[in-house]
Amino acid sequence: MQRLLPVLLAAGFVSCGAPKATTHHLVDVETFSRPPKLDVRYATTANFTHQQLYPRAKVFLHRDAAQALAAVQADLAQEGLRLKIFDGYRPLSVQQRMWDLIRDERYVSNPAVNRGRHTRGTAVDVTLVDSSGRDLPMGTDYDDFSEKAHPDFAGLPERVKLNRAKLATAMTRHGFEAYPYEWWHFDLKDWKRYPVLDVGIDALAAGETRAVPLR
Repeated sequence: MQRLLPVLLAAGFVSCGAPKATTHHLVDVETFSRPPKLDVRYATTANFTHQQLYPRAKVFLHRDAAQALAAVQADLAQEGLRLKIFDGYRPLSVQQRMWDLIRDERYVSNPAVNRGRHTRGTAVDVTLVDSSGRDLPMGTDYDDFSEKAHPDFAGLPERVKLNRAKLATAMTRHGFEAYPYEWWHFDLKDWKRYPVLDVGIDALAAGETRAVPLR
């Protein structure tokens, strides 16, 4: 972890004492020096499941994804923009609950197939906001399960297309890949090589560090 700390600092993380050693390598995105805005709807009932799936509105990412996202934030700051995050790491047990409700692999990963994308801490759901925190128009709301939410959907105003392209360009420049069915979803390259986790959000927020990766 001592070797990792300079890397995190260079990527724009706040230095507030040495972080605790972990086995899961998940990072709280609010420790960025330029923290993104959060809109964690799965910590409320205002989501497609109409259930509160997370105990609190926190977002964690694998340190590799966190470092890449901090670089995206730094780029966007030069244009007076920043990211708003809807979701990051998702416990496997929550992924299973979502799959049981939707069972459509375009919009929710089937845990029986790849054990999920968000469960590794390498997927992030994001949008762009301006310096006042106002959303840039993207054509649909988050978790819109329709063709209009596909990144390449043609029937959109030019302004919306430009905003989607700006978001995708910023993310892919720093090692993320766009997802073909959701304009907001991006995966860190080689995401399948990262371990799946099922440690709870509360445990992460409390600093309980013995999360064991599932193989």
